[in-house]
Formats: sequence, structure tokens, C-alpha cells
Amino acid sequence: MNTSVNRSLLTVAGAPAAALAVWTLAVPLAGTAPAVRTGGGTQTIGPASVAVASLLAGLAGWALLAVLERWTSRPGRVWTIIALAVLALSLTGPAGNAVGGAAALVLVLLHLVVAAVLYLGLVRR
Repeated sequence: MNTSVNRSLLTVAGAPAAALAVWTLAVPLAGTAPAVRTGGGTQTIGPASVAVASLLAGLAGWALLAVLERWTSRPGRVWTIIALAVLALSLTGPAGNAVGGAAALVLVLLHLVVAAVLYLGLVRR
């Protein structure tokens, strides 16, 4: 494998690792497990949800960047614009559905950490 692929793989793996680190630190400090309102109740956001969601985000971001690199002249710029739009949309979930201020803060931090890892590792390759 070439260096670019290795770096991308490490980035995609690093996003869940960073998110889990934040979750592990934030949940005891915040004193609550983050939860969101769903249709008729609430759902606690545990470490498995954090890992799966951040891994899927990383794979989707990598796939999008690969497509853009093949079909656009400025893939990094286009990817960054799309990534910022996706981040903004993703932040509406914690902002509107979190159960409590501590949960909202933890969830926003998780989104921002995953976004930062993916941006720094993928588009800057």
C-alpha cells in the first residue's frame, strides 16, 4: 500500500479512537451518559454507537474524497465545503434532540472531534 492509503486508513481508524477517548473522558466528567430524544423516548449514546457512527463517517468521507479526486480539479476544496455542510447538519441533532445541557455538550464535542480528525487526516494528505 502507498503512503496515502496508509494515512487514510489510519485517519479512518483514528476518528473512532478519538471519539471514544472524548466519550471516555467526558461522560464521567459530565456526570451523565449522553442521550437523545427519539420518536417516543430516549436513547443513550454508548461507546458502540460512538465507534460505529464515527467509523461510518470516516469511510464515507474517504469514499467521497476518492470520487472527487477522480472527477474534480480541486478535490480538497470541494471536499472541505461538503464536509463543513455535513458537519453543520450533523450538529443540529445534538442541538435539538439532546437530553440536557451536558449531553448536548458531549455530543457536540464528539461531532467536532471526528470532523477535525477526518479533515486533518484526509484532505491534508
